[in-house]
Amino acid sequence: MHTPDGFLHPWMAALFLALAAAWAAFAVRRARGTLTESRLRLFSVVSAGVFAAQLLNWPIPGGTSAHFVGGAFAAIVLGPHLGALSVAVVVVVQALAFGDGGLFALGANVWNMAVVEAYVGYAVYRALADRSEPLAVVAAGWIGVTAAALSAGLQLGLSPAFGYELLTVASVMAGGHLLLGIGEGLGTLAAVRFLSTAGGDDRVDAVEGVRA
Repeated sequence: MHTPDGFLHPWMAALFLALAAAWAAFAVRRARGTLTESRLRLFSVVSAGVFAAQLLNWPIPGGTSAHFVGGAFAAIVLGPHLGALSVAVVVVVQALAFGDGGLFALGANVWNMAVVEAYVGYAVYRALADRSEPLAVVAAGWIGVTAAALSAGLQLGLSPAFGYELLTVASVMAGGHLLLGIGEGLGTLAAVRFLSTAGGDDRVDAVEGVRA
């Protein structure tokens, strides 16, 4: 899902860099009040897990790639703001240290994989958690990653610098990740349960404060 440089028109790349920077400032302010020593350790564990999960990727038509993202997992475990920041850190490190995704496209990649997936995934989780938490976790991972891929597809399809039509790109991106999302949803459930049994279930609930 990492968009390389040259795929987005310069004005689009600049717009999403500005949006990502504004969001990051907002998320840091919102997450600051929840930070404790144990939560910082959990942030490190979650970020490392997301980084490892994103190493599993394969190319899809159009020049980008499909892979596990982990945004919904991070948001469920850490809360939406800190969870999205965790994924954003991973995306930035990948771009700077490994060249995974373009530097000028960094804002768009952060927006898609951190902001869209984490917040959409968390919203799905919140909507379904009272009925069935396992279903809520799986649905969060599935719908979250599909929404992130659709966001990337819309960006690419609307970019004059990208040589494919909007409907084609959006369909390929969303369709590919709709299948991947099943695996991501199941992986999200496995990861959340593992952290819970390992004593890492100190999760922030965006409405009620701390949820064990």
